[in-house]
Amino acid sequence: MANLKFDEKELKVVGELPGRFGGPPTPLYDFPVSRKKAYLSAIKKDPIWQITTVETRSIMPKANPDNVARAFVVEDTMMPAEQGGGKDMFGIEWVYIPVAGGSIVKPGNPLLEDANEWEEKIVWPDIDSWDWETSAKNTHLTDEVYNNVWMQNGWFERIISFMDFPNAAMAMIDDEQKDAIKDLLDKISDLYIKIIDKHLEYFPGIDGFYMHDDWGAQKDTFFSPATVAELIVPAMRKVTDHLHSKGLVADFHSCGMIEKQVPNIIAAGWDTWSPQPMNDTHMIYEKYGDKLVIGVVPDPLPPDATEAEQREAAAKFVEKFCKPGKPATIGYSGAAVLTPAYREELYKLSRTKYSEI
Repeated sequence: MANLKFDEKELKVVGELPGRFGGPPTPLYDFPVSRKKAYLSAIKKDPIWQITTVETRSIMPKANPDNVARAFVVEDTMMPAEQGGGKDMFGIEWVYIPVAGGSIVKPGNPLLEDANEWEEKIVWPDIDSWDWETSAKNTHLTDEVYNNVWMQNGWFERIISFMDFPNAAMAMIDDEQKDAIKDLLDKISDLYIKIIDKHLEYFPGIDGFYMHDDWGAQKDTFFSPATVAELIVPAMRKVTDHLHSKGLVADFHSCGMIEKQVPNIIAAGWDTWSPQPMNDTHMIYEKYGDKLVIGVVPDPLPPDATEAEQREAAAKFVEKFCKPGKPATIGYSGAAVLTPAYREELYKLSRTKYSEI
């Protein structure tokens, strides 16, 4: 924003956010606009500063049974993970695994052996019966930050929960099950649209939805781009179109090495994606960053990097990734480089550069 010139006074620390996973607190500067505005401006390709880890807040209401089953409930406070597990919104049983810090579907008893059984065997949730009012009373959103809703168990993830992974993967490529998968994914999208609208009814101030659908493992994607384009993209596009019609941001989460799926992420209508570090985030940014806001993982700092070296690294990041019409974010996958010196230099230089565009 060219009319919003950087002032050194902005570097005054006026607050801090608690550190994640035992890390140090994160400083909050005397920002010239709200962190919400900064995030939304970046999504609109008119960035104000380099987005890092301080601009967003996520909620995962207890009203949604998936969040309890997955041991990931966040309202004003976070539910202790050991209270997680139990039945998700479809009645599928999940088990919390302490050593993994998360839940898995109770193995050995898939709801579906064949996708063609879905209309006969799936009981669709009654979302009106969920306790939205209590979750709303326990969740207070502000206009200071960008508020998103994490929605777990996306499209392929939901198929896995119904069928277990081997059957789900096979169903995606089995010509005798593909039509059933298409219809089921479309029905899932209709359900997610209703759940999105229910959130908007009970949680005023939501800016976007951060939706999960893991597509890969450490070394490669689970299925070909052609399979995703045929089966998953149309179902996703139905939801992202709905989000955009409501003026909301469509943030995408997908784990694994899925570089070859980026064109499908774009085709599905997502605004952002933060790849895990096994992906070449720098290449993805260069190739696709004008079409999709990428969570870039910065080059790592040497363990003994001096303050001057940290600031120099931040300057290099700004030079490479703070480009007109092509903003990037730094998410938690890249947060290890965000030392106090790096963060301050990053903010100062990105503010200066973007104000001159």
